Amino acid sequence: MGSNHAHGGAALREGHQKKLLMALALTGIFMIAEVIGACVTGSLALLSDASHMLTDTAALAISLIALQIAKRPADQKRTFGYARIEILASTFNALLLFMVAAYILYEAYQRLLVPSEIATGAMMWIAIGGLFVNLISMRLLSSASSESLNLKGAYLEVWSDMLGSLGVIIAALVIRFTGWSWVDTIVAVAIGIWVFPRTWQLLRESLGGTYGRGTRQSQYCGNRVPDTWSRWGHGGP
Repeated sequence: MGSNHAHGGAALREGHQKKLLMALALTGIFMIAEVIGACVTGSLALLSDASHMLTDTAALAISLIALQIAKRPADQKRTFGYARIEILASTFNALLLFMVAAYILYEAYQRLLVPSEIATGAMMWIAIGGLFVNLISMRLLSSASSESLNLKGAYLEVWSDMLGSLGVIIAALVIRFTGWSWVDTIVAVAIGIWVFPRTWQLLRESLGGTYGRGTRQSQYCGNRVPDTWSRWGHGGP
């Protein structure tokens, strides 16, 4: 029975790995397009979204590596196996998001001091493309996010980036019809502020898992979400 459970966990991780790989490819390719688009259009909001997409790419790559490492079995030195690596990866993802949010706020302040012209047409179409990429990635990660805190972190990052893409689309429309270029900066600031509370929650849950009790860690090695993380809505009482 233990063997069947182990094989079931391995198969589950393989499925997660394929979904992560697909999401990583989509996000990485479009991230490059957004960076180029931000430079061409002069949109800080688009640049903010591109920066967040860069974080998504890094987070997905880290999650993929963590899943590979977590496949290794427990030994005498690592009583609970390597699955704790996934928890550490989600902690790193949260810290990375904090840094990106701070960078966005700094760039927004600079833009308020020195406004620039924005090509709203290209800005809007690029943001629409980013929205579709995020929706596809969310679809790929939605089911897997309920099985792993690490994948939950990756899903939340893509989810918040999707909201950022919506904000960029709205900003492009407002600027196009009103000429209020400052809206671009406001949306960029909103994206940065939006990241902080959700990242803090992810960091708290990650640290809770890192310093959790051994019994809960052993459950996690079997791909069950620990009780410590039940606040995500996926754990048992």
